[in-house]
Amino acid sequence: MTMIQKTFAVMLAVALGLLSNAAFAADAAKGEAALKKNQCASCHGDNYSKSIDNSIPKLAGQHADYLVQALRQYKAGDNKNAPLARNNAIMTSQAKKLSDTDIENIAAFLSHLKGDLMVRK
Repeated sequence: MTMIQKTFAVMLAVALGLLSNAAFAADAAKGEAALKKNQCASCHGDNYSKSIDNSIPKLAGQHADYLVQALRQYKAGDNKNAPLARNNAIMTSQAKKLSDTDIENIAAFLSHLKGDLMVRK
């Protein structure tokens, strides 16, 4: 894949992400249910702000658009043709189970939780 093709693929992915965000109203309650169903708290902590290990990110209070993008990248994790794919054995297998609607709903729920992901003065 040439640099121009990669750039176009990234721009297309961003544009499609923006369109899907505009066309879809996320449901935080369904996001909470999806998190429980997939046992996300077993690694990210019961309140999603204190993980079992410092290498596992805090999710509570994170920006929804970041969470959506990260989950989509994990979902594409083992696809070598996917731009910006993230490959982590655990997260890729977890994210592959999620629909785009699940991802949007999870992001909506997590972004509204209180967490310590803020700039302190």
